[in-house]
Amino acid sequence: MTDLTRENPTKTLIKFALPMILSVAFQQAYNLADKMIAGLYAGENALAAVSASYPITMIIMAFALGTNIGCSVVISRLYGSGKFTEVKTAVTTSFILALSAGAVLSLISFFLGNTMLTALHTPQNIFADSSAYLRIYIYGFIFLYLYNVCTGVFNALGNSRTPLYFLIASSVANIILDYVFVAVCNWGVAGVAWATFIAQGISSLLAIAALTQELKKLKTDKKPALFSVKSLNNILSLAIPSILQQSFVSVGGLMIQGLVNDYGSSVIAGYGVAIQLNTFAITIFNTSANAISNYTAQNLGSGNIDRVYSGYRSALKIGAVIAIPFILLYSLAGSFITSLFLKDPTALALQTGKEFLLIISPFYFVAMIKLASDGIMRGAGAVRYFVMSTFSDLLLRVVLAYILSPIFGVRGIWYSWPIGWTISAGLVGFVYIKKLWLPASKRGKKTAQDKP
Repeated sequence: MTDLTRENPTKTLIKFALPMILSVAFQQAYNLADKMIAGLYAGENALAAVSASYPITMIIMAFALGTNIGCSVVISRLYGSGKFTEVKTAVTTSFILALSAGAVLSLISFFLGNTMLTALHTPQNIFADSSAYLRIYIYGFIFLYLYNVCTGVFNALGNSRTPLYFLIASSVANIILDYVFVAVCNWGVAGVAWATFIAQGISSLLAIAALTQELKKLKTDKKPALFSVKSLNNILSLAIPSILQQSFVSVGGLMIQGLVNDYGSSVIAGYGVAIQLNTFAITIFNTSANAISNYTAQNLGSGNIDRVYSGYRSALKIGAVIAIPFILLYSLAGSFITSLFLKDPTALALQTGKEFLLIISPFYFVAMIKLASDGIMRGAGAVRYFVMSTFSDLLLRVVLAYILSPIFGVRGIWYSWPIGWTISAGLVGFVYIKKLWLPASKRGKKTAQDKP
């Protein structure tokens, strides 16, 4: 467990964020492996089927990610304040929430999956495979939910290494199972889904066992309650805006997927590769933002506002270093990377992947600034501004996609990304500079940030 209120901010953030970044890198690696193995061994239509299901799975995933953030920030504050009894109560409350919400969401998704695929204009030649993949994914959703809560708690305690170890093992197992089920057993898209189900299930159970041992190290003066309405309300006050944020993004992804689906399976396949590569980069940036959220929560909990300012500057520098390789790789080698996911790619699929990456990747610096600023808002509990930033980005992106696609074709959809990021980054940057994210009682106080 790591105290984020001490040592040099840059050093502290790098040491804390690096395992988190590696964790999501491995997680995204096996998502990419799903699509690569589907495309290489089951064909372009199989890749398109997995891609068509992706926005729906992201809506389901939004609840797990939102709960992760909510419990992580709440527990970070309690841990930073030394309230270990309340920490343990918040942890068990988080798991009760995850089990309850996970069961309900799994049932809803099971019965509405095909309806959503139909609403997205999923082409008939890939509909059956998309439906099969989505249904198996839903079977394993509760494991995914529990794993995300475990990760959120570990991060709140300053332990970002343990989730990394589990995720490395899970990712390697997922890739091996992908190959066995698809290339050897010829299970097609269903094999990809079952590989993910098995790997995530084992990983979540091991993470729960490890977290139980970690919590035993925290000494308390009395037995913590198993469930607390106060803890639940605190978690939900942050989780719901985060869920809404993730859901906004996912709903936007659904609407954009619906536009893309009208251009046929080759465009869907190329877009599926490119959007997953983009998600890889954005998830890395967002993970850095999650680190600054935990850092902000712990330091505000200990009353150290100056360290928040220093941490924000450090987060921007770290984000810039991370963004450069992605920008260079995606701008210069988009077509080549797309080709790695397809056995016999059509020219249209390759062109789609190349154009998407070429248009959006130069704006990763802007996206990184927006997400780092979002991390400050989230860690400080300034959920109103956090939601405002996300909603403005999403709304602009979706509206512009519908306006520009009739004019520029599918390329007009791609233009909506950088425009949305730029305006949203400007809004959240204004909130940060004006200190609107701080509690009203602390905005007028002079800090080292204000000194000449």
